[in-house]
Amino acid sequence: MKNINHRLKKKILINFFLISVVDIQMKNLKYKKAFIAGIFSIITIGSLTLLTYKTEFGLFLVASFGSTMVLLFGYPESPFAQPKNIFFGHLLTALVGVIFVNLIPLPIFISIPLAVGIGIFFMILFGVTHPPAGGNPIIVIVGSASFSYIINPIIIGTIIVLVFGIILNRLILNKEYPKKGFSI
Repeated sequence: MKNINHRLKKKILINFFLISVVDIQMKNLKYKKAFIAGIFSIITIGSLTLLTYKTEFGLFLVASFGSTMVLLFGYPESPFAQPKNIFFGHLLTALVGVIFVNLIPLPIFISIPLAVGIGIFFMILFGVTHPPAGGNPIIVIVGSASFSYIINPIIIGTIIVLVFGIILNRLILNKEYPKKGFSI
């Protein structure tokens, strides 16, 4: 009985040690992933900010790009983080918002929810769902954006975001990005 008890204690200690080592490695991976996502978000949003405020090229920032950073740099394997979803998700929802604000004369408290719902409808319908883009109609309508908003910041800004995403995920981290089955 004493021998069995000793073996059981030894087995428990070994398992505790192994779990502790795995836990430390997992935490290190988590910190590394968080650090890389944070740094590349700073670089990407910083670049868009510099272009917006330190050049005469116009507006490059969209609030929803901040949420895009979470998916693109934190969870690049997600279908929602693939280039076609990021690009067309932002494009579709911003276009819906611009159409509402410029062509459909409804009170803002009606146009915002309609535009958000229709934008989400089109993202799902066309298979380009990108959750951060769901906020674009709100940004566009509250800001009374014109059709030029589609070109800059949406199209040009999204291309810049994707270039940084491909540089980090494919070229620096050697990840399969975009994932197979998802074209650019």
